[in-house]
Amino acid sequence: MPGIFDQITGQSEEIAEDVEGTEPHLDTSKLASKECSKGSPIESDFEGRTERRIRDASQELLRFGLLEESQKPNLYRVAIANMREINSILEPLDLSAFADEIRGLVYLRVRKDDVQEDQDEWSHPLVRKQRLTLEQSLLIAILRQYFIAYEQDAGSGASQAIVAVDELIPQLQVYLGDSGSEAKERTRALNLLDQLKGHGLVSAPDSHDRITIRPMIAHLANPENLQGLLNGLKQRLSESESSNDQEEQP
Repeated sequence: MPGIFDQITGQSEEIAEDVEGTEPHLDTSKLASKECSKGSPIESDFEGRTERRIRDASQELLRFGLLEESQKPNLYRVAIANMREINSILEPLDLSAFADEIRGLVYLRVRKDDVQEDQDEWSHPLVRKQRLTLEQSLLIAILRQYFIAYEQDAGSGASQAIVAVDELIPQLQVYLGDSGSEAKERTRALNLLDQLKGHGLVSAPDSHDRITIRPMIAHLANPENLQGLLNGLKQRLSESESSNDQEEQP
């Protein structure tokens, strides 16, 4: 006859066998509900992301300041079709995109309504100030003449405003003087054109020493900038005349 201890140990062995024979079971429904309430960190990072093509167009604008249809046709078309979305991206940066569809151009500008009275658009932290020299400004004015004349003949939006380097040299000499060396004059013109190429205003010279004037020049060489150039030339002329007068005095 089993004693009390045998009964106790027998019950514990039965319980152990039941536990060992049963696989552990987790309530996955509760865990799933907890995960859903927390949210997946991977999925939440990508919720509401802007389309890739719009991001690419916005990044290209921020990188170069402009988009040309002739240079980047796909990104240009994306920018034109999504100007509102792109300007929403640029708005916190106090920048805005403007479209010149006639010339196939989208370019950035600092938002005027957010510029304080005691500051100018050059104080914007994302804008790098590159002051043009008098010679650069003069060449821009000359190139703009060619560009406007070409548009009058071929129509606005024509993209093949081409001029030879040799045509620009005599016009530069009128205002800057003649050094007496053909090689020096040519080198000066080529150096100035290379500097303007960095501003997106001209292309590199081709095999025939011709450059293509890019449409951004129509917006950079505006009447206000040309008036500043004229004032600079007048000041330079007056300084030259005063120095000549001082040299002539005994």
